[in-house]
Amino acid sequence: MSATDSPSTSMDAAEALTRFVVSAQLMLDPLTPESVRRQVEPRLISALPALQALGVFDLFAIRDPALAVLVVDELAARRAPPVPKPRAVA
Repeated sequence: MSATDSPSTSMDAAEALTRFVVSAQLMLDPLTPESVRRQVEPRLISALPALQALGVFDLFAIRDPALAVLVVDELAARRAPPVPKPRAVA
């Protein structure tokens, strides 16, 4: 598929990849303040579904152990079935 076949999909994919890479770089930089890391983490996590749908994690491995665990845990949490809410007893 070319970029002209589905421009919005390509843009979404590029945006997700850019968001993930920039966020990961900030999170892994030892000079990044903790407050910035806390702001960046949700942006990184928000890109995961798009990257998983593209198969990025099937092609590339995350070398940083802590970041790899974060990604694996977040993706696993998204796959977990929702926990049913207990019914109120009348």
